[in-house]
Amino acid sequence: MAEIASSPSGAQPGSVPRVLFNACLVLFVLTLLYFPAAWFSHAWIYDAKSLPSPTDFVNVWAAGKLTLEGHAVQAWDWEVQKQVEIAVLGQDFDGYFAWHYPPPFLFVAAVLAQFPYVTAFVGWALGSLVLYALAMRAIVGGGFGVMLAIAFPGTFDNLAVGQNGFLTAALIGATLYLIPARPVLAGICLGFLTYKPQYGLLFPLILVASGRWRVFLSAGVTAIALALASAIAFGVESWVAFFHWMPMISKAVLSEGTGSWLRLQSVFAMVRCLGGNEQLAWAVQGTAIGLVAIMVAAMWRSKARYEMKAAALAAGTLLCSPYVYMYDLAVLAIPVAYLVRIGCRDGFRSYEPHALAFVLALLASYPFLQIPVGLAATLVVFALVLARVKASWRGSWSSAPGFASASA
Repeated sequence: MAEIASSPSGAQPGSVPRVLFNACLVLFVLTLLYFPAAWFSHAWIYDAKSLPSPTDFVNVWAAGKLTLEGHAVQAWDWEVQKQVEIAVLGQDFDGYFAWHYPPPFLFVAAVLAQFPYVTAFVGWALGSLVLYALAMRAIVGGGFGVMLAIAFPGTFDNLAVGQNGFLTAALIGATLYLIPARPVLAGICLGFLTYKPQYGLLFPLILVASGRWRVFLSAGVTAIALALASAIAFGVESWVAFFHWMPMISKAVLSEGTGSWLRLQSVFAMVRCLGGNEQLAWAVQGTAIGLVAIMVAAMWRSKARYEMKAAALAAGTLLCSPYVYMYDLAVLAIPVAYLVRIGCRDGFRSYEPHALAFVLALLASYPFLQIPVGLAATLVVFALVLARVKASWRGSWSSAPGFASASA
């Protein structure tokens, strides 16, 4: 485990500030205690009637079941999907757990559906948690990375409902960690991220702006290979079904606000929460995307440290997506990990440990407040990154003509 700083601010290099360590320790212990207790009290995966609870993971298992039975195209049909979900849960439920992922993710769903539902749930939750924790450990560079990964409030949300935030965070974290030394492998990780296309808005722009052509080409080849493999395995009709049902998903979530705007943690949703109409929300979201893209691209073309570039891209990715739920905020752990990495190496600024502890507290407060604290937390992290590199904005642009060098 990383050394704990003796001073309140934890300014000295090589140590984790006490306030940050203690915040992580509390959340780490609570997470490890909650889920075993919830399992034995039938508050997790099973309900009080000993039936599987209706949660997000059921759409993955149901889609995999339809795929194994040769009906992959029907996974996107809300009514058909719900009937399979009711059958496996043994009970009805309000609303829908719709399948809205691109066809390549059916490979994962089909593997999971070969196991009993509860086994698949636990295997998926813990298996993807391990990938995420490994990425965090690689970035932070020690045992504190694993503690931070488990303590981060996004862990609770993903374990609770069996969502895929761990996988998203692991792929983004692995991509950013591997770019300097293993660009081809980094591109492969990025190509797999196309299962969540809303998180791919910034990456192509940044890779081109910074001249990371090997990463760009590797990601493109991987994405194309996955698309072709899924078309061969599940039929071209699976892609037709995906694009046919996407407008319905978009209408339900982004136009009608099914499930409350307060659940979404995006700039778009914040405008809707404050009473703005859909057109205004898209205008503000578009403006945010433009501003974030300009800042992050400029940073990647500057001489700022790579850790800060990586942190800015990870945090900016969340700000650019209009479709962000609390479980997606496992991704926010990646820029936090980079901030901890550089703080442990060079020393933390006096306000950083308290700000990072505040981010953890904000995210942990969501079950009680039920307001878009996730967006606020993301903005705080992005601001911390900008504060770290403000000197780079004063004339540290890359001197090379044209595209910047691909060196870190």
